[in-house]
Amino acid sequence: MTGAQLVVAALRQQGIKTVFGYPGGAIMPIYDALYDGGVEHILC
Repeated sequence: MTGAQLVVAALRQQGIKTVFGYPGGAIMPIYDALYDGGVEHILC
């Protein structure tokens, strides 16, 4: 399990289904994990 997957797992454990953000190169692993983990992302 990667760090990004752990972040998404923690979000899901807290009942979070949607996150807001502005993606960039350094954060892309988390965005990939969000997609794979079924967490919706809304671009700000």
